[in-house]
Amino acid sequence: MHIIDRRLNPRGKSLENRQRFLRRAKDAVQQAVRRSLQSRNIRDVLDGGEVTLPIDGMAEPNFHRGEGGLQDQVLPGNRAFVEGDIIPRPGSRRGGRPKEAGEGDGEDGFRFVLTREEFLAVFLDDLELPDFAKRRLSEIEEMNPARAGFSISGSPSNIAIDRTTRLAMMRRIALRRPKSAEIEALQRQIEECDSDERRRALEAELKSLTDKVRRIPYIDPVDVRYRRFENEPKPVVKAVMFCLMDVSGSMSEHMKDLAKRFYLLLYLFLSQRYEKVEIVFIRHTEKAEEVDEETFFYGQTTGGTLVSSALAAMRSIIAARFDPAEWNIYAAQASDGDNSYRDESTAGHLLEYEILPLCQYFAYIEVGEEEGDSSMSTSPLWSLYEGIRTEQLPLAMRKVCRKNEIFPVFHDLFQKRQAHSKATP
Repeated sequence: MHIIDRRLNPRGKSLENRQRFLRRAKDAVQQAVRRSLQSRNIRDVLDGGEVTLPIDGMAEPNFHRGEGGLQDQVLPGNRAFVEGDIIPRPGSRRGGRPKEAGEGDGEDGFRFVLTREEFLAVFLDDLELPDFAKRRLSEIEEMNPARAGFSISGSPSNIAIDRTTRLAMMRRIALRRPKSAEIEALQRQIEECDSDERRRALEAELKSLTDKVRRIPYIDPVDVRYRRFENEPKPVVKAVMFCLMDVSGSMSEHMKDLAKRFYLLLYLFLSQRYEKVEIVFIRHTEKAEEVDEETFFYGQTTGGTLVSSALAAMRSIIAARFDPAEWNIYAAQASDGDNSYRDESTAGHLLEYEILPLCQYFAYIEVGEEEGDSSMSTSPLWSLYEGIRTEQLPLAMRKVCRKNEIFPVFHDLFQKRQAHSKATP
């Protein structure tokens, strides 16, 4: 038995095989994607590209002709081994193989190139906004096309090929349209016939069949059906994400890079997964300002630190543009934890009584130096937020000091949770 797949693939690539491989090697690909995020530049962090996977378990299944019994095979190029010898893996070393592909000489691995779409699909596979759509639906409705059966007229691009060919076949059977095999068999009989009388009878029968074929077309205009669509109103759930970032003088380049990496993951996650999510970028020193995406990620500024300025700016924007009764409000704040002592009470009051009651979720990310210990240090802002955090308030707090901690923290904050469950503080 030979199985041949003749379906065309875009640009000559084996699309179905790629998709099957990604499904089968999902865990290995996810781990490779997360490792690659740690070493990439911030501008191309999710641009797809090459990832390294361990060779174990990556072989593709294949069909082959079964041959029973014992088999003797002669392999060329052997000068050192006889039957029964165990051949060691080339380049292997005692003490076990390294855990990661590419480390040492004993681990086999191969490189697999992911497109940007495949990279994003793996990255976003198990992420979501927590408690999404908890607030009431917006009164605004979006008209979405929905399938509404078939019609006898429409655009050529909407022809329902399956339905059309099925109706055409039913009509041909009902009208007893001659099949091409019948006509070909009759033509062979005419060629082999020796009797003139018999030949004339066969030719008359052939003419009758061909006339009937012309009268009954293979596909008639009455067979053609078009897919019909009707616009259905769909309520729109509106959400907004506030991104607050400290860009004061106390934030080193390493800290800013960590914060930008986190926000870049958040921005791509929101823009790729949700259609109706507004993103507001706010950066602050001793004063806060709303900026565009380019300025937020790549603008240069410095100054003192007043966290309350960012919280006050967020409160003002909510009051002006985002009614909490209609919008799901989320926020993520990144800072090194430094804040003016005289600002603590103001910032604490704003967060506890004016920001958190309006939010579905508020994530605070504290960034530190690479050689620091995130589990030991306690900053003024962390202590302030720790005193505010309760089970009733949607506040989550995490610390990061190194690039390889960004994705685990991001994944922990925005991973899918059970319905109606609260995010883990």
